[in-house]
Amino acid sequence: MRVGVLDVGSNTVRLEIADAGGAVPLPVHTVKYRLRLADDVDSTGRLPEPAVRRLAEAAAAARQEADGWGVTRLTAFATAIVREAPDRARILAAVRERSGLELRLMSGRREAELTFLAARRWMGWRAGPMVLLDIGGGSAEVAFGRAGVPDLAFSFPLGAGRLTREYLGTADPPPPEQLRTVRRLVRHELRDVAARIRWERPHTAVATSRTLHQLARLCGAPPGREGPFTPRYLHRGRLRSELRRLARLPAAERATLPGISPSRAGQALAGAVVAHTTMALLEVPTLELCPWALREGVLIHQLERDALRDHPSGADHPSGADHPSGADHPSLSDPSAVPGSPTPPHTCR
Repeated sequence: MRVGVLDVGSNTVRLEIADAGGAVPLPVHTVKYRLRLADDVDSTGRLPEPAVRRLAEAAAAARQEADGWGVTRLTAFATAIVREAPDRARILAAVRERSGLELRLMSGRREAELTFLAARRWMGWRAGPMVLLDIGGGSAEVAFGRAGVPDLAFSFPLGAGRLTREYLGTADPPPPEQLRTVRRLVRHELRDVAARIRWERPHTAVATSRTLHQLARLCGAPPGREGPFTPRYLHRGRLRSELRRLARLPAAERATLPGISPSRAGQALAGAVVAHTTMALLEVPTLELCPWALREGVLIHQLERDALRDHPSGADHPSGADHPSGADHPSLSDPSAVPGSPTPPHTCR
């Protein structure tokens, strides 16, 4: 069986297609549509009509691509950029009309849960008690757990793009006081959660998301061309030094640094502030980079639910008691998990 996930984020719309014949999804094809929707959001959080049209057209192109690759089930979801839009119903209707896809709105907590699930599967049980950090464009997720699903999962309005738009203003580079404001905000949002996680004494700290991968590359991690199995780390001390350099440079010059893409150079500074401050609050000296994140979590979750239907007792399921499909971990088709999306996933024909 071939399955697909369409992820609508603040910067990109990404289609991932995988073969689902085994215990884990094996990626076979990916397509990225760089829409940069966050750049078009107005002061009320609304997306203007041209941006909605571009999103609907990208969704239609993704559905056509998925059909061409023989995808039998395509799940489309959106995170903060659409979830928080006051006119989100209009956006969902436009996508449905143009592409035939039901775009689901994934809650921030669900983002954290499914990203943790993917990272745990990648890292394996050697990771032990594990804390996860993911920094997106609109939100940042933190989760902690000792088993296959997180015991604690949180989402905060600390995305790199959001903080850049709302707090760093038009100065390029921004003045130090604006950076101090962002750091204080991160500390205020995370201090209680960080204290709770410190009590748990995580054995492993894991990072996902494009923002953290680019920061790790800036700090000396191996480039992506060396493949997903190459170990990569982000060290807090090195990040502190690079953060100082990022703060001195305008966005155009940041884009010339290793790992910092031109499309994310403007928000790289805010992402570095969130990453460094969070690591300090958690007392984490090093983050281990994980190539699997939210999209893989969605695919894994769906495969494990399918397996549970085939083996209802769970006795023959490889995840056993730690299987994430119990009552406390509703599926993506559950409206309580994905608000505003009561219909089942689209099936490609």
